[in-house]
Amino acid sequence: MAQTTEQRYRVAPVRSRGREWPFPLNLYQSAVGRKWVMALTGMGLIGFVLIHMVGNLHVYEGPARMYEYAESLRTIGGGLVPEGGVLWLMRLGLLTMFVVHLHSAITLSRMSGNSSEKAGRISGAKKYEGGRDHIAATFASRTMRWTGPIIALFVLFHLADLTWGWWLGGDFVPGDPYHNVAESLGYLPVAIIYVVANIALAWHIFHGAWSMFQSLGVNNPRYNHLRRTLATTLAGLILVGNLSFPILAQAGLIDEDGRMCPVGEVEGNACLAEQGHGAAATGHGTDSTGSVSP
Repeated sequence: MAQTTEQRYRVAPVRSRGREWPFPLNLYQSAVGRKWVMALTGMGLIGFVLIHMVGNLHVYEGPARMYEYAESLRTIGGGLVPEGGVLWLMRLGLLTMFVVHLHSAITLSRMSGNSSEKAGRISGAKKYEGGRDHIAATFASRTMRWTGPIIALFVLFHLADLTWGWWLGGDFVPGDPYHNVAESLGYLPVAIIYVVANIALAWHIFHGAWSMFQSLGVNNPRYNHLRRTLATTLAGLILVGNLSFPILAQAGLIDEDGRMCPVGEVEGNACLAEQGHGAAATGHGTDSTGSVSP
């Protein structure tokens, strides 16, 4: 029996089509929808990283101001919600964005890889016959598949180090972030981990900030230089700010040699709270030792 034209050129689908999700979740089942999700979650994560870096600059104002900043995060809500409640909601939101961003990146890479036999197994990027491995790709984009896992592992280490206190062990003091930062980053191997991870983070942010606007449809030769400027500025600011912490801790500028308050969850934190309230009442700041300065 002769084949019809439609039968002759019928192509098997790249991947089996599963059950369609209800709107608007079904948008995520398409490549375009996942690119939008990855761009929007990336935008939220970049905003968090920038705000987190700026907040951590309080470490240069001394233990009391760093304690006061940490307490202000725990008491968001002004007594309308339990202490730490809003902070935990924010953490859950960040975790959700992080997981969705990671999932969209991995599945987009698989979708790209399945769409062509010439695509790389890991990255999903297409290959030229002439030997070029990637179409219109920069070094930053080619390394996204490596900087992403490095960042994910670093997030776990960072939480274990300065949030859960697993790395510092008995030296970890809940509620005293200045002490924990000084102890952790004062150890050279940990400082090296922070330096390497933050270089990877800045590289990831550079390409992510550049490409997220393209995913959202903002791609015009007249304005693309502004995208590159924004990506470079964001990545540069975050890199310089975050690298300053391990470098200056190793240089001895973040230390506790002249600390006025004792180190301890009860007595030490009470002293830091008193100093912070006293500085706020008088309008004076505190120096790196934790004492009130004019």
